[in-house]
Amino acid sequence: MDEKLMEVLKERELLYDGKVVHLERWTVELPDGRPAIREVIQHVGAVAVVACDGDGMVSMVRQSRIALGRVMVEIPAGKLDNKGENRLEAAQRELLEETGITAANWRHLCDVITSPGFCDEKISLYLATDLSRGSARPDEDEFLDAFSLPYPELIRKIYRGEIQDQKSICALLMARPYLEAQGLI
Repeated sequence: MDEKLMEVLKERELLYDGKVVHLERWTVELPDGRPAIREVIQHVGAVAVVACDGDGMVSMVRQSRIALGRVMVEIPAGKLDNKGENRLEAAQRELLEETGITAANWRHLCDVITSPGFCDEKISLYLATDLSRGSARPDEDEFLDAFSLPYPELIRKIYRGEIQDQKSICALLMARPYLEAQGLI
């Protein structure tokens, strides 16, 4: 059934090989046999974490997002070191780096594809509970402000448009049934 919708990759050309993204021009054959050009960004992938403590407080970060020209409120997250990296280990690393938090309990919530029209980035979303706090260890080029808010307040911020980051919105909403089942919210 889906075969009638599939495009077939015929040729690819690297246009830009960057630190975070790689841009390629793909020549594809459309389902009706005609050729078309696609510009595709390849990304190593990323992870993001909803870290909720025993009082229902969720760890968040504020950081500059220069592409948007503003500071965004997001859950702790980061890119993989390589495509083969264990995603849970990457999530544990990023949570520690950005917030100084470690967690005894981890649950994979889901994977999201950020912009499938032009990018292959997949972000794995996790829930971390039973938290222990320590010192943050951000990367040398990472400036952020870690803070915590009650889960219900974060949901209100989503509906008021104050949190617009899609990975944060998705993860926070996906975490709800698990947080409710554990009596954390």
